[in-house]
Amino acid sequence: MLGDILLVTLHGEVHDGTVGQLQQDVAQRIAHSTATGVVIDISGVDVVDSFLGRILADIASTARLSAARTVLAGMRPAVAITLVELGLAPPGLHTAPDVARARELLGRHASSGTSSDAEDGP
Repeated sequence: MLGDILLVTLHGEVHDGTVGQLQQDVAQRIAHSTATGVVIDISGVDVVDSFLGRILADIASTARLSAARTVLAGMRPAVAITLVELGLAPPGLHTAPDVARARELLGRHASSGTSSDAEDGP
């Protein structure tokens, strides 16, 4: 945890079993903490398959239902294309080029009192 932000970092090849456990672990951490934001750093992930993409979307949805905003950090263009092609870019999921910018984005929303239902402009 970085203050009220839960930081999740993924590296290398992520296996299905690991991803399934990750989803449960993140949900538990949000439920038992004061987290208002989740940053998932995927800069170390080369390939996002349909299962990982779905789990990332599910984590974001679960976090949103728990009043925590999610930001995917470090997404490569190929990964972004994959998520869009798979239809796994959920509403309310924001992106940032790196973890520092993701933390800034979450902090800006928290300090401005923006609700978790608000969408960023273009």
